[in-house]
Amino acid sequence: MHDREPLDGVTVITLAVNLPGPLAAARLKSMGARVIKVEPPQGDPLDAAAREYYEELSAGQEIVTIDLKDPAGRERLESLAAEADIVLTAMRPRAAAALGLPELVERHGLVHVEIVGFAGDRADVPGHDLTYQAAHSTLVPGTMPTVPIADVLGSENAVVAALAGLRQRDQRTGGTGSGTGGGIVRLVVLDEAAAWAAGPARHGLSSPGSRLGGGSPFYRTYATADGHVAVACIEPHFARALATQLGSEHEELERAFAAQPTAHWTEFAAEHDLPIEAIAHQ
Repeated sequence: MHDREPLDGVTVITLAVNLPGPLAAARLKSMGARVIKVEPPQGDPLDAAAREYYEELSAGQEIVTIDLKDPAGRERLESLAAEADIVLTAMRPRAAAALGLPELVERHGLVHVEIVGFAGDRADVPGHDLTYQAAHSTLVPGTMPTVPIADVLGSENAVVAALAGLRQRDQRTGGTGSGTGGGIVRLVVLDEAAAWAAGPARHGLSSPGSRLGGGSPFYRTYATADGHVAVACIEPHFARALATQLGSEHEELERAFAAQPTAHWTEFAAEHDLPIEAIAHQ
């Protein structure tokens, strides 16, 4: 007999397109939830931008197309909501209000995980991962981030919010899971996710030139004869071992790594039990 998944029996309706919402929906699906992905007639922009990624994140979900600006579409959403537990959105509050989502959540006693860019006075200000990162000093001018940190962390926050909302509903209903008692809204703010992710840089741990930002010769990247490696020998025993073998100054290590191909250094790392990894390229 197999154990049930944690979210077996839970139905999620996601109206969220682009990235944080689909990431969160995929995580909820992996925990056993039934996920109904509601897309507008034009589809999810992620599908056009990165088809394989879209398919990866939406795998196993029920995808339906509904025009929520049409009364018939809103009626269809209403029927789906009657059998759901969670609704996941990623739109500005005024757009959600225009679609009547607050009332829908209240009528059906749903947990509404509402992913927004900003909170408070800036709630309806537009933004994306790049602008949230810009506001919290995690961008290096002239370069682009390879990972959308606010979106990824925001999606994990949305999963936590969903679980917390279900717990809150159980507390309210005595564990029956009944939707009586009105809706529960859990706000997930991407700007706040970016601020949280910026903590290491804000406190001087990973900002450029700091201990984890290239200031230590034992924690940085180096060119090899045919590629690059990441060296993470930050703990004293790792640093001493690397220094004994190759040197302790940046210039020494730079010359040493450049003299041999990447495969040599991955073998070297295994032999000496050191955290050195080849840098993979897309």
